[in-house]
Amino acid sequence: MKKINFKTILFHALFWVAVWFFFFYFFSYNSDKVDYALWFSSGLLPLTIGVTYFVNYRLIPRYLLAKRYWKFALYSFYTIVYISYVISLLIYTCLILVLKFNLNEMPPMSKNFFFVLLLVIIVVGVISFVSILNQSFKTATANKELQNKILETQLQLKEQELHYLKRQIHPHFLFNTLNTIYGFALKQSKQTPDIILKLSNLLDYILYQVNKPLVSLKEEVLHIQEYIELEKVRFQDTLKVDFSASEINDEIQVAPMLLIPFVENAFKHGNLVDGFLRIKIEVRVVNDCLEFVIGNSFIQEDNEYKNGGLGLLNIRKRLDLNYPNNYELTNEIKENWYNAKLVICDLTKTKQSEREDE
Repeated sequence: MKKINFKTILFHALFWVAVWFFFFYFFSYNSDKVDYALWFSSGLLPLTIGVTYFVNYRLIPRYLLAKRYWKFALYSFYTIVYISYVISLLIYTCLILVLKFNLNEMPPMSKNFFFVLLLVIIVVGVISFVSILNQSFKTATANKELQNKILETQLQLKEQELHYLKRQIHPHFLFNTLNTIYGFALKQSKQTPDIILKLSNLLDYILYQVNKPLVSLKEEVLHIQEYIELEKVRFQDTLKVDFSASEINDEIQVAPMLLIPFVENAFKHGNLVDGFLRIKIEVRVVNDCLEFVIGNSFIQEDNEYKNGGLGLLNIRKRLDLNYPNNYELTNEIKENWYNAKLVICDLTKTKQSEREDE
């Protein structure tokens, strides 16, 4: 049950005292029968208080706010009938007990039954109107808070999804690289420390740098090159990579792990055709517009690309989260060659920057 504090009780008491003076002023106007005005106002006040609380705590919440309008109209009519009956009784009671049935001494304002009825209805109506406004404000505030909580929850879920997608890199790459390192270590190859260093740099980028909202595009390209170098060690003479990147400004930033998953997909789903796995990568930045093109050889009859692939699905999800309605991703399969092209024409317009602006 809702608690009513002392301040609320005091406010209501002071308000009804003011209403009593309001009644007393009207019913003593142009009359020297102060005792009649006092008794009449004191009798009318409990009626007004009772009707006001009945309307505000019963009729309005149960019928008006619940949109049961016909019942609200019906019970409102009954309430007006009840008020009229009590006012009539009060007029005759005060006339008999206070004025001894001397109608000529009766204050003019209290003679008019409809004026007294209107006065009570005005008080009840004004208070009800303020109550409805207050209720509407509370409801709007509660809805706004609920909406904010829902949006905050959705944002947290999106952040968690994005965090998960950022960290996704297929375990096969790590296992293959570690096996390669193990093989080179057994041979006591001089390349072993260099391979370990490249893998360490790549893992550092994947595990730690990925937590940043944005990273340098130049840094992303450097890690792509490290990724390719590690794969070259594993594939040896069966890998042919054509990598080209235009001059990239140090200030250009992108979402972390934006391009590496494309490269990982190319190595995972690519196949040797005519004895070679061929991969072609181009990175261009023109007028703040990123163009990334990657292609790889594959055997069309036995490849995940034809079904879209989980890797590509995750890539699209990340792009939707980081660059909503601000990217174009196309792919093409032609003669044992898969080609994908990503275009982002406004690198500064990320989901992160939109939230910061808000």
